Amino acid sequence: MPMRQYYSPLTSFFVFLQTNILLMSRQGEKRCSFCDRLESEVNILFTGIKGNICDACTENAHHLLQETVGDGKPAKDNRDTLKKHKIYKPKEIKDFLDQYVIGQDSAKKVMSVAIYNHYKRLMHPTADDVEIEKSNIIMVGETGTGKTLLAKSIARLLQVPFAIVDATVFTEAGYVGEDVESILARLLQSCNYDIAAAEQGIVYIDEIDKIGRKGDNPSITRDVSGEGVQQAMLKLLEGTEVLVPPQGGRKHPEQKLVKVNTQNILFICGGAFEGVDKMIARRVQTSSIGYNAIKATKELDRSNLLQYVNAQDLRTFGLIPELLGRLPIVTYLNPLDRDALKKILTEPKNALIKQYKKLFEYEGIELTVEEDALDYMVDKAIEFKLGGRGLRAICEMILTDAMFDLPSETNKQNFVLTLDYARQMLEHSKLDQLKAA
Repeated sequence: MPMRQYYSPLTSFFVFLQTNILLMSRQGEKRCSFCDRLESEVNILFTGIKGNICDACTENAHHLLQETVGDGKPAKDNRDTLKKHKIYKPKEIKDFLDQYVIGQDSAKKVMSVAIYNHYKRLMHPTADDVEIEKSNIIMVGETGTGKTLLAKSIARLLQVPFAIVDATVFTEAGYVGEDVESILARLLQSCNYDIAAAEQGIVYIDEIDKIGRKGDNPSITRDVSGEGVQQAMLKLLEGTEVLVPPQGGRKHPEQKLVKVNTQNILFICGGAFEGVDKMIARRVQTSSIGYNAIKATKELDRSNLLQYVNAQDLRTFGLIPELLGRLPIVTYLNPLDRDALKKILTEPKNALIKQYKKLFEYEGIELTVEEDALDYMVDKAIEFKLGGRGLRAICEMILTDAMFDLPSETNKQNFVLTLDYARQMLEHSKLDQLKAA
């Protein structure tokens, strides 16, 4: 038999005294009138005249109130709110985009018209049998040509909720990754969970080409991050009521779902579609035969085949026909030539040279960039074949040593970036090994 543990009379007295003191101290402590928990056991205890309520009971009451009467409340109409804001005409939208994005006039016009028509659909309800449907857009352009920058610049201007999402994280429902409903969760977050405002917003889906069908041949495995995602997007783009987890997909499985109608949400998709130019060349050269075909081929702009892109090419690339039918407007972005790259360095409001001048200005140093150095940076960016992103990489390679040394030199007031210095820094960084083939 186990030995019983005996306490001395003095130890027993102290235990009895400590227990009574604890009980006496808690007798005067306030309790929640609903769950009877003590004030020390909860985060916050709201005190009333004849009762108290803790934070946990308050949250439960809020959820219960939403479940019982939340769906019966009439939806808030945002037309009056939109009328209070200035509605920009297509030319005004394009003029604003010109301040941040160099070139790409065709894509800017398409985006400006689509956004302006979106405003008109929201402000003018259907009065007769003619119902104006939304025109979702898909943009095709090489990397670094400004697709995401266009979307971010538009977000600065718009008075409706705007969200930018990345298609590479989506998978088919039931697999590791995010469900397509999380697109609308980002839109809800951008408007502070105002459902009525989110139902009139705009969503930009970046890297849409990364969910292209992996191949036409049947496989024993599912294409869960390609064709499966496209099929899940079909009703989302066209317009339907979607149950959205406000805090994300699978991280909070106990959360209440929110119903969002996507009928008035404008979707803009963008992607690089690497290799689609070969499909365009194959299509335009085999469309006819004989002398007329040779003549038409000579008139093609070989340096920019993306301007001839259509839905047929995107279908060949890997987008399913059902998805393309819900993206009726196909536009393109031109590859950046030498003049455009140089303008990107100096002209936009957030031009790269202006950014680096501001960084040096914080240290009390004036940065001056010579014209020859700018031309040299542009030439190297063309060799990189990375568009505008290549310019930033080159600027970092050239100015890293200066940004490392100059803050420690207290008497330095100006720094001149010359052609010799730029060439020396790029040779030191082994640029030739990083150059694209």
